Amino acid sequence: MADMPGGARQDTAGTRNDTRPSGPALFFGVPLVISGVLSVLQGVTGIARDALYGVPRKYEYRFDLTTWGWIHLVVGVALVIAGVAVLRAISWGRRAGVGIAAISLVTQFMFIPYYPLWSISVMTLDMIILWGLGRVAVT
Repeated sequence: MADMPGGARQDTAGTRNDTRPSGPALFFGVPLVISGVLSVLQGVTGIARDALYGVPRKYEYRFDLTTWGWIHLVVGVALVIAGVAVLRAISWGRRAGVGIAAISLVTQFMFIPYYPLWSISVMTLDMIILWGLGRVAVT
């Protein structure tokens, strides 16, 4: 290390604040929270207003829209919790984020006949999250 004027040495080792997210954690934690909020909104809408979505006639994964609402609400809350854990650099946050984003991707895929544009948008966000958290080591 270089000496500072006046003979003082500046020691920068170990000064990182571990409660603040680093670049990858911030970049993929925020989309986790956004995807979670979108899923919560989708779930609340499905629970409150069954008539908002179009119901396909012949579809294998056809549930009552209130059931779909509860599924999206639970998945959305889990995504928000995992996103906050990734942003706070909690050790289990990355693994939970990958798992819950995968579940969200599947549920959105199954929901495509009800609301295609919304589902495809959230699926795209989930795929970005899966790629990012699976590829980048969050420290």
